Order: sequence, then C-alpha cells, then structure tokens
Amino acid sequence: MTVVLKLGGSVVTEKETPETVDDEALAAAADAVAASDHDVVVIHGGGSFGHHHAAEYGVSTTEGTHDVAGVQAIHGAMTRLNSRIVTALTERGVPAVPVHPFSAADRGADGTLTLPTGQVRTLLSEGFVPVLHGDLVAHAGEGATVLSGDELVVELAPAVDADRVGVCSTVPGVLDEDGAVIDRIEAFEDAAAALGGSDATDVSGGMAAKVRALLELESPASVFGPDALSAFLDGDAPGTTIEADR
Repeated sequence: MTVVLKLGGSVVTEKETPETVDDEALAAAADAVAASDHDVVVIHGGGSFGHHHAAEYGVSTTEGTHDVAGVQAIHGAMTRLNSRIVTALTERGVPAVPVHPFSAADRGADGTLTLPTGQVRTLLSEGFVPVLHGDLVAHAGEGATVLSGDELVVELAPAVDADRVGVCSTVPGVLDEDGAVIDRIEAFEDAAAALGGSDATDVSGGMAAKVRALLELESPASVFGPDALSAFLDGDAPGTTIEADR
C-alpha cells in the first residue's frame, strides 16, 4: 500500500517562534513513520521556518517576489527544516531522502503548476522514502511564489497511485462551528460555515485550502491530529474523512 502523508508545519515546529523545531513532536512523528510497513511519501509544511520569511517578504501562493534575498531566505529556511525531518527519520532506520520542489517545479503565467513527479516515483520504487516540503516555485511574471504542501499532496497522490492520503494537523480533524470533529466531508459546502484561516501566520490558506485540495483527489483522505498518526498509518481512518461524492 502506498500512503502520502502530509505533516503540518505547526505539528513539527513551534510556529510562533521563527525557525524552531518541536523536537518532541518531530520525534513522535518520526517514530510513527518508522513503525509503518507501507510505502510512504512524506510532505511537510513550513511552520515557523517558511511562513515567517514568506510573510516578511510578502510572498504567497499568488503574490511573488524578484528579491533574491527573499528567495534565499524562504527556500533556505525550508531546506533547513527538511534536513531536520530527514535526519529524524534516518536516525530511526527510515530510508528518507530529501526532494526540494524549487529545483524542478514551475507555474505558468496563469498559475498552472507543473511538477515533475518521475523522480519521486522512481525513488519510491527503489525503496526510498521521499521527503518533500512546501517551498518556492518559479512563477512566470511573478518571480517566485509559494508552493504549498497541500498543492504537493494533490500533485503527488495520483502520480504515485496513493491508496490513502493523510494530513496530520494540530487539530483532531476538521471542526464544525461547535468545535466537534466533522466525521466526513463529501463537498466543500459540508463544512463551509465552519472553515476559516489559520490562527498563526500562514501564507498557504489554512484549513479551508486543505479541504478544497483534498476534495480534488480520487484517493480518500484523512485529516487528524498528532495523536492519531500511528492509527492512520496502521490503516484506520481517524479524524475527518474527505472524499468527494462523485
């Protein structure tokens, strides 16, 4: 079975403190991945590494920059976080390898994303665990814009024929207006009234963007909290199941 797992940046970092890893949370996530016997592609968000720099330079998924200092700051921060995550996995015997989207992806002037996925498929077939991350992307007419981890999930899940997709967030699922976990979402309207932006600095759209992205997939997706990561990798469907009613 092939699983695409997105680790939210807020899960593995102290998101309010620039470039600070939550060591305990990262260790727990790495332990869960190490215990899984599935083929896994890991994607992680920016958390306190990418988002603060992107906000400082005014860069988002639609607003770009030609400032080389900004590009270096944002991409450099993301590669540092990626290195920490790859190291944590490797220390537990996971054959993790870094894949940096900025090196290959691009957006056209209309915003259409092109992401070569052959490298990830080959790495997976050769027994590696590719670890990708939210990053910058070359964007025609904009310089460089943010490429979110949620966009990577949408591109990679079908490319690797993922059987399941998991999004590990800081909340136990998609919450309704009363703070209860919504069991299942089959259309955006099922949760539209309750969805808002991220509480902390986030240039990639918060939970609403995650739900919209996951509804595009053919594979069933689960949104869950860190405590349910092992259960998800064991085959359960914790938190909120997101699967479009087609």
